[in-house]
Amino acid sequence: MTIFVAIVGLGLLIFVHELGHFVASLALRMRPRKFYIGFPPALIKTTRGGIEYGLGAIPLGGFVKIPGMHRPAPSDVDHAFGRALAEAPGLVGPVDRLRNALAAGDHAAAHDTLEILRDALPQKHLSPGPRSAAEKGITELLDGLGPDAYWRAPTWKRVTAIAAGPAANILFAVVLFTVLFMSTGGRATTVVGEVAPDAPAAAMGLQAGDRIVEIDGQRVGATDISRAISGSGGEPLTVVVVRNGDQVTLGPAAARRTDDDVYRLGFVLRGEGLSLVAATGEAARVTGLVTKDIGTALTRLVSGEGRKDIASPVGIVQGSSDAAERGVDSFFWVLGLISLSIALLNLLPLLPLDGGHIVFALLEGVRGRAVGREVYERVSFVGLGLVLLLFFIGLSNDINRLS
Repeated sequence: MTIFVAIVGLGLLIFVHELGHFVASLALRMRPRKFYIGFPPALIKTTRGGIEYGLGAIPLGGFVKIPGMHRPAPSDVDHAFGRALAEAPGLVGPVDRLRNALAAGDHAAAHDTLEILRDALPQKHLSPGPRSAAEKGITELLDGLGPDAYWRAPTWKRVTAIAAGPAANILFAVVLFTVLFMSTGGRATTVVGEVAPDAPAAAMGLQAGDRIVEIDGQRVGATDISRAISGSGGEPLTVVVVRNGDQVTLGPAAARRTDDDVYRLGFVLRGEGLSLVAATGEAARVTGLVTKDIGTALTRLVSGEGRKDIASPVGIVQGSSDAAERGVDSFFWVLGLISLSIALLNLLPLLPLDGGHIVFALLEGVRGRAVGREVYERVSFVGLGLVLLLFFIGLSNDINRLS
């Protein structure tokens, strides 16, 4: 069940990311054509107001299709009409005119020729494959020549539409952290909030709601509990708690050493909620610290270190599932951290990631003209290769962890 909850949580973060792109492009009058969670083939899809909404069968991401991401090029014509020309030679004339118009930058002529081709296509005897490719090509080329095409927009609009995805994930994390700080994530108390299953605390009988008063015969306050357990060095501890008005002695049990060389019994203290202002400040502080840590990890990766820190969607789901087993609060904390990770990963200056599109938008703004399609394709090929490399490194790490 927790695996399902983790998958739903990851899907929610993808939805938030794509919703950022979607809302921004609508507000900037670059009307999207599609809004999908997951990648095709579509399991469910519907069209509303000229926009196709769908749920894809491949749950590894999502996308918003903004019209005219690239300036239409002659190579697009060959891709769209190549097979149709072999079956309908009568289309050669208008297709050549379309190709020449795009090469010359005469977009008005190209638009008129596309209208002619769209009217002529139903009258030609074409097999389903070539007909579908030609129809799709006409739609995409008309979108690319339309006034709401992405490549036609000012640089600031293009950057805003692309940056809105990572920004939505960052905002989601800040809001989530703020809510947690306002509920149970604020100042620590001496009351146990959650006990991890199979942890030493669970073995000694510690329960949520217990109020800890002593550890190894020493009275403790909220700030002393973690220090007392960590300072035990793994030696058995006894814990005295107040439960239903009675004092109960638990243990002894030895704290378990974590990967960070810290000893823990495996429980979380209940927090005392903060005010909205204080919680927002703490959420912003945590977001800044986590962002810095993730940035440091990425820098270490470039220098050849930090390979073990990478996780694939498999590891992300497993980590989320483990957090869900520890309780709702733990799950939401992890969800916020994953949201930040998604945002920062997408801001890497690599195509096809958002950061790569932002870099190219800025570059084209400085140059005053579009970068050639072949440059986009070559850089995207390299970027996609690096992204896949990160994916397989993460998958290898996850397999090792799970085994």
